[in-house]
Amino acid sequence: MPVVSLPRFQRVWDQVTGKKVQASLVDPNGGFLRFEEYNAGRHIVYTWYPMNESQMEGLKIGGLVLCGGRSRRMGLDKASLPFGSETMLSRVVRKLSQVVSPIAVVAAQDQTLPELPDSVLVARDLEANRGPLQGLFSGMRCLQGSVDALFATSCDVPLLSPAFVQRLIKLLGAHDVVVPVDTKYHHPLAAMYHIRIIGQVQELLDSNRLRPIHLYDQVHTRRIDVEEMRSVDPNLNTLANLNRPEDYLAALQTAGFSVPRDVYSTLQNTIDDD
Repeated sequence: MPVVSLPRFQRVWDQVTGKKVQASLVDPNGGFLRFEEYNAGRHIVYTWYPMNESQMEGLKIGGLVLCGGRSRRMGLDKASLPFGSETMLSRVVRKLSQVVSPIAVVAAQDQTLPELPDSVLVARDLEANRGPLQGLFSGMRCLQGSVDALFATSCDVPLLSPAFVQRLIKLLGAHDVVVPVDTKYHHPLAAMYHIRIIGQVQELLDSNRLRPIHLYDQVHTRRIDVEEMRSVDPNLNTLANLNRPEDYLAALQTAGFSVPRDVYSTLQNTIDDD
């Protein structure tokens, strides 16, 4: 068993039961250490579970795109907004499919989706307006049995970087979740999730605890400072959701596309109403 330096590890779980203390530590570089401490520290057993990139090669990684939001601030259905020769949803699906497969799209019950490749799976939210955790559960249930883990995103990130996704895949290691964090804000729709935590997701939904932070606190979560992701996504475009018409128009300009006149007219009315 290799010698390890405990300060390199971060404690992520601790449970005290009588005289027995159990804890798990996760190596920031992807390894996993579990130790058991008996009799108030007189006997300690360490077990080291390395998890590196070569061991990740056996995992099947899928993609999940949520598009069931109401798009109230945009004024138009974001999934169907044109982005060059594509819709926003089809563009996100295409870019994501460059690095993961299969892809599942989660939509609202009555939502009409733009045309998608036949290989894309479509799931419907069982309940409306319950946030990303409900969409994550619907997507996990759709992909369960086909993938070991998935990258979750939304339909309104047309500048998504496939390299960003690849980087998070490499960081997953033995963790249940890898999520970018900007100061104290987590980005649940730019994160990796292992399928094995579907039970915890369902329990949170059943108890009406809908904030993703509740999930992160329950499972082995690796939090990544967003600044660490600039090496693969310099402008952090994968985190840039387009919520308002101004965001959409700016993203089109960045990508070198123009907006159709009829769409622009509707968006301008939304801007004027604000």
